[in-house]
Amino acid sequence: MTDKDFQTTFSVVGKWTFYCVGIGLVAGLGAMIFHVLCDVGFHFFMHQLAGYHPPSPAGEHSMFPQPQNELLRYMLLILPCVGGLLSGFLVYTFAPEAEGHGTDAAIDAYHNKGGLIRARVPVIKTIASAITLTSGGSGGREGPIAQIGAGFGSFLATRLKLSRRERRIMLAAGMGAGIGAIFRAPLAGALFSAEVLYKDPDIEPEVLIPSGMASVVAYCVFCSVFGWGSLFHSPDFTFRDPVELLPYTVLALVVAGFGWLYVKSFYGVTGLFRQWKIPNHVKPAIGGLITGIFGFFLPQTLSFGYGYMQQAINNELSILFLLTICIGKILTTSFTIGSGGSGGVFGPSVVIGGAVGGVVGKLANTLVPGLVNHPGSFVVVGMAGFFTAVSNTPISTIIFISEMTNSYHLLLPSLLVCSIAYMISRKYTIYVKQVQNKIDSPAHAGDFFVDVLESIRVRDLKDRLVQPTLVRNDMPMSRFKEIFSHTKQHYFPVVDKQNRFVSIFSSTDIRAILFDKGLDDLVVMGDIGTKEIIATTPSEDLNTVLARLTIKNIDSLPVVKEGDPYTLIGMLPRRAVVDFYNRRVEAMKKRMDEE
Repeated sequence: MTDKDFQTTFSVVGKWTFYCVGIGLVAGLGAMIFHVLCDVGFHFFMHQLAGYHPPSPAGEHSMFPQPQNELLRYMLLILPCVGGLLSGFLVYTFAPEAEGHGTDAAIDAYHNKGGLIRARVPVIKTIASAITLTSGGSGGREGPIAQIGAGFGSFLATRLKLSRRERRIMLAAGMGAGIGAIFRAPLAGALFSAEVLYKDPDIEPEVLIPSGMASVVAYCVFCSVFGWGSLFHSPDFTFRDPVELLPYTVLALVVAGFGWLYVKSFYGVTGLFRQWKIPNHVKPAIGGLITGIFGFFLPQTLSFGYGYMQQAINNELSILFLLTICIGKILTTSFTIGSGGSGGVFGPSVVIGGAVGGVVGKLANTLVPGLVNHPGSFVVVGMAGFFTAVSNTPISTIIFISEMTNSYHLLLPSLLVCSIAYMISRKYTIYVKQVQNKIDSPAHAGDFFVDVLESIRVRDLKDRLVQPTLVRNDMPMSRFKEIFSHTKQHYFPVVDKQNRFVSIFSSTDIRAILFDKGLDDLVVMGDIGTKEIIATTPSEDLNTVLARLTIKNIDSLPVVKEGDPYTLIGMLPRRAVVDFYNRRVEAMKKRMDEE
């Protein structure tokens, strides 16, 4: 490596390190602010007004002492409606794109908006989500924090006048950093931001390193204030007997079924609210009221619910209680966010999946106690399997749950359950802004075009080469006129007596003198053709060929023998190149669909 190359590399690395550290700092601070807002709001709404004191996960503690007032169920009925009214006013007045779950908005911005997010969106999303979630609405924290990190990444790239590609990368890095910080899962946050963009098992490799750097910084900022360690504490679960994979396989089928129910319920409610001809501002209040009705009878289905999963991991909840959580949480999340309320869908998915896993684990423990000793392990694996089923993110989800529960001995059953759940559930997703793969992403339209063209060689189109009428360089104009009157050929290669390709001209080149009869016997065709021939060879790729056709604005390119520019093989039309490319892409898409 030369000194110049080293300096260039060092400059690029230094620039991106600076960007990622800045994104990580802001994402970490954003996670802290949102966490504080949620703690304050939950203390005011749930603790003080409603007297609702749900358990907390072992790794998370409130800043406030828990009051001893009694539960007022009628407040659980009212508060989600009030929260929906306030958040609906904020969102639909100042930033309508902040409705629903924010991760989908970040995915949409990545693929379709060049990584652009309005600066006000993260602010509105943060406040509206805090109100929605702490007043009893069912949702998760990753949606708003994803938009905080992604929004700052987009904002920074825009202010620095970076390219659309760089802005997309910084958006994804911010999204991963925010999620990694607030869930204390930095590695999973980085992987998630690269994996959640696509339905197929594909990742965005250029996002991984920037997202990883930003996620480390954000995690350190957040945990330096709110404590280190995982969100959940779990016993030292182990996997020793391959026969245990049988009940885990059953779990995979069950979480896939509940995942389908969750997605159908969520978007069924979303579609219903969008059809109603009432002001958008009040729709979240209606959704909140319905959520409050469920919460009146089943308080455990409101707000976050992470504490109940801690109890499920410790095997402290009954099968009936777990069932009410998984069914009720599907409905309350659907009405809270599907009506236009603000919150994430990852958090509820963790709770629903853990509850489903707890039910399967306890049933398996009852039926085959010698095989399943710890139902809590099914809670952990159920969390991973369920979110995989609804998000198409198997790899990052396995790491997510492992980091969140500090349980790494269940990687094998988690991999099995997530793999089966993913294969069953590929056709539906909670993130509707995901695209199938890079082929279908507008962000990569040009990249994919180039990649496909570079994989095709001119020799692959040998059956599409046109054999032109050759013109001798000593042919008089009068003779050429006879040939020209009987052909539709546009480009005319010129050869010498030895049949060597020496020049070329087009019908446009001779139009000015074609009808000048005084030149018929004075001009020979060798005088007209240009010797500066733009040609290609069989080994060249179509991206190079198309670049030459485009730059010179010509419709056909001579193909000459490898190492011998005087031997003409044929003419390659631009139309043949484009047609071959289209056919190749269609074949690739068809093969992917069949797989």
